[in-house]
Amino acid sequence: MILPKKNLKIATILPYKENYSYKKASAASLWVSEFFKKSKYKKGNIIYGHTTYQDYLTVNYKNIKLNNIKNKFKSTTNEYAYKLSKEINNHFFDLIEIHNRPQLLFKLTNLIKNKFIFYFHNDPLSMKGSKTIKERLKLLDSVEKIIFVSEWVRERFFLNLDKKLQTKTETVYPSVNKQKKSKKRKNIIFVGRLNYSKGYDIFKTAIIKILDEYPDWNACSLGDEDRRNIYINHNRHKELGFLNHKKTLNILNQSEIAVVPSRWEEPFGRTSLEASSRGCATIISNRGGLTETTDAAIILKNLNSKELYLEIKNLIKNKKKRKSLQLKGRNNIKHLISENTKLIDQLRESCIPFFKINFNKKKLKIINLYNQGQKLNHRLFNISLGKKFTNGFIRNGHDVLEISDRDFLRNNKSFSLIPNKNNFQKFLIETFKNYNPDIVFFGHTKNIDLSTLDEFKSINKNLILSQWNEDPVMPSLNYSKQNISNIKLYSNFVDHNFVTTDPSVLKKEIKNNNFHFFFVPVDKNIESFEVYKMRPKKDLFYAMSHGVNRATLKEGTEDERINFLDKLVKKIPDIKYDFYGFSNKQPIWGNEFNNALINSKMGLNLSRGNPTKYYSSNRIASIMGNGLLTFIDEKVQMRDFFNKKEIVFYKNINDLAEKIKFYSKKDKIRQKIARSGQKKYFKLFNETKISKYFINISLGDKASLFK
Repeated sequence: MILPKKNLKIATILPYKENYSYKKASAASLWVSEFFKKSKYKKGNIIYGHTTYQDYLTVNYKNIKLNNIKNKFKSTTNEYAYKLSKEINNHFFDLIEIHNRPQLLFKLTNLIKNKFIFYFHNDPLSMKGSKTIKERLKLLDSVEKIIFVSEWVRERFFLNLDKKLQTKTETVYPSVNKQKKSKKRKNIIFVGRLNYSKGYDIFKTAIIKILDEYPDWNACSLGDEDRRNIYINHNRHKELGFLNHKKTLNILNQSEIAVVPSRWEEPFGRTSLEASSRGCATIISNRGGLTETTDAAIILKNLNSKELYLEIKNLIKNKKKRKSLQLKGRNNIKHLISENTKLIDQLRESCIPFFKINFNKKKLKIINLYNQGQKLNHRLFNISLGKKFTNGFIRNGHDVLEISDRDFLRNNKSFSLIPNKNNFQKFLIETFKNYNPDIVFFGHTKNIDLSTLDEFKSINKNLILSQWNEDPVMPSLNYSKQNISNIKLYSNFVDHNFVTTDPSVLKKEIKNNNFHFFFVPVDKNIESFEVYKMRPKKDLFYAMSHGVNRATLKEGTEDERINFLDKLVKKIPDIKYDFYGFSNKQPIWGNEFNNALINSKMGLNLSRGNPTKYYSSNRIASIMGNGLLTFIDEKVQMRDFFNKKEIVFYKNINDLAEKIKFYSKKDKIRQKIARSGQKKYFKLFNETKISKYFINISLGDKASLFK
């Protein structure tokens, strides 16, 4: 059995002035509650804080009663730290997270022996306990990780510090969920404290002028200020005061334009993120971390009321620009709760010895296990998907260790009584210990024992296991039955299965939801020809083999493709065919294959079995990727990827015969389609993109083959 992951017990501590309530929640409370809801460790996570309100944001909150909060002679921080230490020592937490109070961290590290993560929501240079270089160095030494809400906040922390110390730190942005499109009103909104530092005076001057000039527009301000001296007097402007988060978001959903003209160096600027993600055309200043909130905002060049007035006026007059900005903001949200929750959980895991993890997820270590074909003198180099995957992983910046299972077994035969496969398991385990990969990626093998994969998981609990298979998985095909059986051997054991047929075809055969489709990739160093620029002597190329390892035709073996080709040749006998593996003509491999392929104008992409959704053998990469005009049965549904200007679809053998005759005589049209097909193929399905797709799926990120 694979050992389950440990459920971390986590104490999350808010500043005692931070209200963890629906009515009064501010930035840190919203951060904690939103990431908590999607965390895989929420069952073991208790959130501590102090509030007089009862409407807690989540059920796991525990309120700490404080007696000294209004006492000028006794320290509330000391009382809070003492009561927290008693609470925490009774629960045996794996990890303690402290938000935004360096002094509280230092007090708790003296009272509790544990591992700490600290979160900065504000400028560290403005906070007690992190203003000086000495304090910041001490803070770095006291924790496992420091997490900042923006790069701007991190840069402030490392002002006059050695940047090499950043290895202990990470930026995790406040985030939002994707929203459905909502009906907008001609409303301009300001959210924040109604004071000078938030630019409310700038908004006041600009909005009065706008409302006077455009009578069909309205405005509102959400927020409060204890020492208020800025007021907007206009009959189409409303001051709504401080509203809870839900009501604020509803107003943003309904508003056309949002304004964040802050003078203050915003640590992040949550309002800008929320406004843009909810389809507001958003205007911001260039202060602090504001520009990190969204890529769909207008940034004020000059922070004054005249500049703001002109930008608002431009958005009102230019409806097309306004709608474009709204759409871009809603569709291209920069920081999503679902993605950043995973990052936070990974950071937590990296702090605990139980989790052995190579955390730099931008530079993964990957074991790629497949048959390299050394026994075959590498004659399969140009159709080897494993080789293309390695190229793609490396070109994406990852490190790859290749293992050829069949070559190891062949090259390490011994005369001892110990089966060679047992020696291979030992080799795999010892290699795994030395390399400690993030991902083990394997294809077309039965040589890995399930107990070996168990051992991998016991060594690295965060290991990702994936298998891939390029052969057909259509149940109606006898050849596929063994292939499906091979896939089943590992399908429920690995995290992901990648196949070259649409996974819906396998629903009745294998009942799990970890199957993903991938398209046979092309590689710029393998599919390197542009046949449409050449002058081939032949019309139509097709190569077939009944055994890759055998390399020759097997007598008495036929399939439906041979019957199809027989009929095709009889229908158009004048075509110059160049077929291999057919009519006693032996298959070709390696460089000989390439030399034959580039001598034909067109290629037939005919796979064994009935045409099945998305399935194609890897010949499609060879013929389209090298610039041959390619024919494929329309029932394979390749129209989902290519159009008739990039590939030729045929309905049946008669339709195919007519189209072969036509394009064999129309060189200019043939060349144009072949060029477009090759270009599209390399754009969508090159080795780098396919490998990146594998990585994204493996890491749990949303991924699409078609972007």
